[in-house]
Amino acid sequence: MQASRWTPICAVDDIVPNTGVCALVDGDQVAVFRVAGNTSQGVYAIGNYDPNSHAAVLSRGLIGNLGERIVVASPIYKQHFDLITGECLEAPANSVHAYATKVENGTIWVGV
Repeated sequence: MQASRWTPICAVDDIVPNTGVCALVDGDQVAVFRVAGNTSQGVYAIGNYDPNSHAAVLSRGLIGNLGERIVVASPIYKQHFDLITGECLEAPANSVHAYATKVENGTIWVGV
């Protein structure tokens, strides 16, 4: 994932570890997650719209691991989305966009 432009979202400390928030980035809802202990950065972003339930709810999902993959489980039908790739593990045709992220000076940035 390479970004041509970056949008500031919030301070890292504004997101409770192992939860997500929704942010509006260029008119699209983006689910931004802070994952404790998995990487030095620990911040991921995917599209917030769950194509399985047709609802913008992924930022409210539960974070966990399936094997080596860091995932969020949709709060409606519980499909798992890989936080790095956006792939829906149960229905790959219903995958979502994954966004580049970075943390600079305590601020989370999402790339578009």
